[in-house]
Amino acid sequence: MTLPSLHKHELLQREYGQSTFQLVQQLRDIEDRAERTRRAQQIVQLIFRIQPALRDQPDSQQKVWNHLFEMADGELDVDAPFPLAAPANQTPPQRVAYPSKGPKFRAYGRAVEQLVEKALTLEDPTEREQAAIVIGRTMKFLYRSHNKENAKDVTILKHLKELSGGQLTLDPAQVDAQNLFEFTSSGRPTPFIVPQPRQERDVRRGGGGGSNNRRDKQRRGGKKGRQEPQQPPQ
Repeated sequence: MTLPSLHKHELLQREYGQSTFQLVQQLRDIEDRAERTRRAQQIVQLIFRIQPALRDQPDSQQKVWNHLFEMADGELDVDAPFPLAAPANQTPPQRVAYPSKGPKFRAYGRAVEQLVEKALTLEDPTEREQAAIVIGRTMKFLYRSHNKENAKDVTILKHLKELSGGQLTLDPAQVDAQNLFEFTSSGRPTPFIVPQPRQERDVRRGGGGGSNNRRDKQRRGGKKGRQEPQQPPQ
């Protein structure tokens, strides 16, 4: 087993394991062809036991036998059920273009910018206005999720205008009156409530938690205040 061979079949070693790769390499040292074929069949069965999911793949038998042939550096003289051939070298995938710059507003991401670019291609004023409303609604939702606080409609309108270069504009009064930037199921706005610590909630309620608890205990009655039923005279 040479070092170039180890490096050449590194992916197959990771897929089938180092022990399986060594068994395949040792097949070439077996002089008896029948014994060599029997060992190769055992290795194929071993691979399917280690990776049973291979059985569900199309042409899995031929694929595994070809991998054995490749791991043996093409020097596997056995009576295989298929013509053995090393898999053709696949061309490497094309490099995916990575964005050279980040989004203008991190809270919205690049996806919102792409939506704005798509909306600017709409020629119908009504469709463009509807697109602006949907984008503004999405921007407000993302702003809340990113900053953990509510956003005013004027802020969203300002950011939308900036992202579109002043081409997507809406009437602030109409947005506020109709709650156009709210995700609702009944037509009413869903308020965004920022979670507050428990102590601050108790202070805002008046701080009467202790007295309320005492009154609740008195109302329910404890063990001491509970009267036992009287026994009838004997």
